[in-house]
Amino acid sequence: MASHEASLDAAKIGGLGKLIKIIYVILALAATGRSVYQIISKFEEAPLAYSLSAVAAVVYVLITVALFQRGRVWRNIARAGAIFEIIGVVTVGTLSLLMPEFFAHPAVWSHFGSGYLFLPVIMPILGLNYLAKLDRLERADA
Repeated sequence: MASHEASLDAAKIGGLGKLIKIIYVILALAATGRSVYQIISKFEEAPLAYSLSAVAAVVYVLITVALFQRGRVWRNIARAGAIFEIIGVVTVGTLSLLMPEFFAHPAVWSHFGSGYLFLPVIMPILGLNYLAKLDRLERADA
């Protein structure tokens, strides 16, 4: 790929990258705030759900930090976080439907992230696609 084409591709995914980073910042703040409040104020009501919300918060913070860093190692950390996220969302989402008694109080990933506009199930897919594009651009520039 010519250098001009690579820079055009970089410009195209730059906007997508900014949007992904902004959404992950929001998810990290929202999940962290929610889990801290739930654990401090009412942990005994739903320890599983609130613990899972805390796990989601940690994952979102990790992905967010990694997305704002440069380099292959950080992209791989973001990628691992996104893979963990999609596995967590699908697992918790499925369990919240099949075993609702364990999720009377919703967690971030309950019902596939419905309380967060389904962003928890959408974002790892977009994030992994974005990271793959960054990898392709890096190879094209090499």
